[in-house]
Amino acid sequence: MGVVVGLLLGCGVFCIWWSFWVPTPAVDKARRVTMTERLRDQLVQAGYESMGPRSLMVACVLAFVIVGLTILATTGVAPVALCFAVMAGYAPLALVRGRARRRRASLRELWPDAVDNIASGVRAGLALPEALAQLSRRGPPELRPAFQAFAEDYRTTGRFQECLDRLKERLSDPVGDRLVESLRIAREVGGSDLGRLLRTLSTFLREDARTRSELETRQGWTVNAARLAVAAPWAVLAMLATRPESIRAYGTTTGALVLLAGAVISLFAYRVMVHIGRLPEDERVLR
Repeated sequence: MGVVVGLLLGCGVFCIWWSFWVPTPAVDKARRVTMTERLRDQLVQAGYESMGPRSLMVACVLAFVIVGLTILATTGVAPVALCFAVMAGYAPLALVRGRARRRRASLRELWPDAVDNIASGVRAGLALPEALAQLSRRGPPELRPAFQAFAEDYRTTGRFQECLDRLKERLSDPVGDRLVESLRIAREVGGSDLGRLLRTLSTFLREDARTRSELETRQGWTVNAARLAVAAPWAVLAMLATRPESIRAYGTTTGALVLLAGAVISLFAYRVMVHIGRLPEDERVLR
């Protein structure tokens, strides 16, 4: 009997000790966005839907090779040719990113009107898919093609959820993701608060756009000053390249090290200035 009591007491003590070590449930980590997906989003936001990330990389490589060979044939100085080839290779990517940034800023001003149009259609008694489809006629011109494609998809398939997914891919915009997911939840849950939700979203988007516009106006000079400061030394080098006898010194090891140090310092200073002066961009967390 004493042995049984001892075993029960030991099991009880073990259970009490074990209760202090409850394993934490595994939390699924958010999937990291790949470079290919990021480039695809930037191409769509820039208006180059027909171009893929691979085509953009090919354009960068072609620009690198063509400019590098041209400068090398003109000056005969390999380090100088390499510097300008790297700039030319980055130029297509910079063009796409700059255009995507400008179009995001432009669409940020248009999304509140689009949300108001959807809210007006819902108040007029239209179904949610019809309220979205009417943006192809009444919405902002920049957004009409995406919603026209949505209307055609919905008339063809009648599957609202899949059409919303394709609409997100066509827009590739953080604000568009918020709108699509809000409408998805409203469609699944139902209720009479859709109009209030859309009005709240429209008000939030207008306030966000106004605040960002004021901050970008005040801080734009910092970014422009950083670009001018980085471009000035390389513009001088480009003018020197017109006189081959003036840049022969850069063909030596010391000259190549000077160019390398200047490139590293310019890149570091530019990134620091842009980080200080530019507002953070919205990420597609609801992709």
